[in-house]
Amino acid sequence: MNPNSATGGDSAPDTSRNSAADTAHDLVPTEVKRATPASALGPAPTSHSTSDAARHLSLGAAPNSAADAAHRPTPGATANSTPDATDPSALDAARRDRELRALGDAPEVDVLVVGGGITGVGVALDAASRGLRTVLVERHDLAFGTSRWSSKLVHGGLRYLASGRVGIAHESAVERGIMIARTAPHLVRPLPQVVPLLPGLGRAERTLIRAGFRAGDLLRRGAGTPASLLPRSRRVTAAEALRLTPTVRRAGLSGALLAWDGQLVDDARLVVTVARTAAAHGASILTRVEALEVTGDAAVLRDTRTGETMSLRARAVVNATGVWADQVDPSIELRPSRGTHLVFDAAAFGATTAALTVPVPGSVGRFIFALPAPHGRMYLGLTDEDAPGPVPDEPAATDTEIDFLLDTVNTVLREPLTRKDIRGSFAGLRPLLRTEAGDTADISREHAILHAPTGVITVVGGKLTTYRRMAEDAVDAAVRAANLPARPCATRRIPLVGAVSGAARDRVDAPPILIERYGSQAGAIHDATRTDPTLAEPVAPGIDVTAAEFAYAITHEGALAPEDLLDRRTRIGLVPADREAALPAARAAFATASAIDRN
Repeated sequence: MNPNSATGGDSAPDTSRNSAADTAHDLVPTEVKRATPASALGPAPTSHSTSDAARHLSLGAAPNSAADAAHRPTPGATANSTPDATDPSALDAARRDRELRALGDAPEVDVLVVGGGITGVGVALDAASRGLRTVLVERHDLAFGTSRWSSKLVHGGLRYLASGRVGIAHESAVERGIMIARTAPHLVRPLPQVVPLLPGLGRAERTLIRAGFRAGDLLRRGAGTPASLLPRSRRVTAAEALRLTPTVRRAGLSGALLAWDGQLVDDARLVVTVARTAAAHGASILTRVEALEVTGDAAVLRDTRTGETMSLRARAVVNATGVWADQVDPSIELRPSRGTHLVFDAAAFGATTAALTVPVPGSVGRFIFALPAPHGRMYLGLTDEDAPGPVPDEPAATDTEIDFLLDTVNTVLREPLTRKDIRGSFAGLRPLLRTEAGDTADISREHAILHAPTGVITVVGGKLTTYRRMAEDAVDAAVRAANLPARPCATRRIPLVGAVSGAARDRVDAPPILIERYGSQAGAIHDATRTDPTLAEPVAPGIDVTAAEFAYAITHEGALAPEDLLDRRTRIGLVPADREAALPAARAAFATASAIDRN
């Protein structure tokens, strides 16, 4: 049905986070040798006039880190250039249309990626940064599938270690360290995870959890991530436990076990940021483009906005469509697993910035989490249920899952939560390979690289945390299969767009909430509000997203429709009432953008 949609607290003080991160940034080359973009085979970019506010958004922030140095404007760029001319990472409708038209004149590209989730954009970045002419197509929008439905964790693999999967546990810890220290310090932050020690938690369970946390410390050290970025686990007093998780039951509370992991600001934002970084390296990122017929060296593409079709030849084709992978390669057998979260106001959990970690009664090593989230929310999850049948565009939580999550979290809360407290919900499907395992929870989360009889290379399975390694393996396979003239993988050392930390982060002239979301790019958004104060207004009462952020998503982040703004560039849409309230502002943002283009 949709073969092109891919896929799946208190931070440490700034001084403790910055030294290692800054050291890592010092290792990053200050210039990126950009691949020849597929669009270079077609017409050159043209200029169009913009309003003052839009022009501010097109300029980009002043460089604040090595990441910015990698995305500096090309020589000769002017304030009147199109956004992509001044910022090679900027994605907008004009760039999409121009690059799509240019494909008609392209004799061949090196790599065609089908699917615009985290796996697909990761493959696009890896391939483009190796000097390969790369095109990515996505039927809907970036992060349309499983990639936006995760727990927003960049975890260190502890859950895999508990089941003896040492290899994937170590891989997860390594990839977490790369993101938090080098490639995405602006998007990943340390998250304290608190397990309350209440009478219902037996001595054996406490010992097992404590041993698991210590094993997590070993994984962190083995991955080379310093304690200055992710502190060691420890036991805390009852008073400290209540400070971190204020709504936990006091009766019988003897303290808590505290560990640290990585948390994303938002998973969909990571996808968009990786896509923009790929674009800066020359990849064409084409959303609303459907792959109708896919073989190992070609595809028929359809622009879903116009209905026009074209044929494109590619030396290698990578299928990164996640739970829709079997629609591109019917030889693949998947067993999707549904993971559900509930959305609450943060006040329901005492507005904590820590994750409340609750053991599932009657199980060993299984937990649910109440996680701090954007826009003053908390996410409660996660389930792991079989999801047979057709794959929906947007999976839905079941009553059984809702009851399970409420019943479990209420075992540790003073005041039980009810369905009336739920503000929204979301569910995603994990693209697991079919095995003989009885429960989906027992199926390996390791990724696989599969070669179809048609020549298509599929990357499937895996987790959001390990997207970079998955992409590296997929491109390695494509290079070998098609004998592509590629440089070695460099994505361990490529900072994503906006990456900034330490003193450079302190120099970004923008409100903290913008820096948290956009890193070094926040300055451009804030500058636009100075030129046009109406852009500083919230998109709806009580929602901490400004009109400037909507405008920036249109000019720089590839948003093509109001739902892109509400459901993926921001996460306003996770609460239906908020989505309805902000919809007029989203429509107005596109009306303004259209008026600017006409002028």
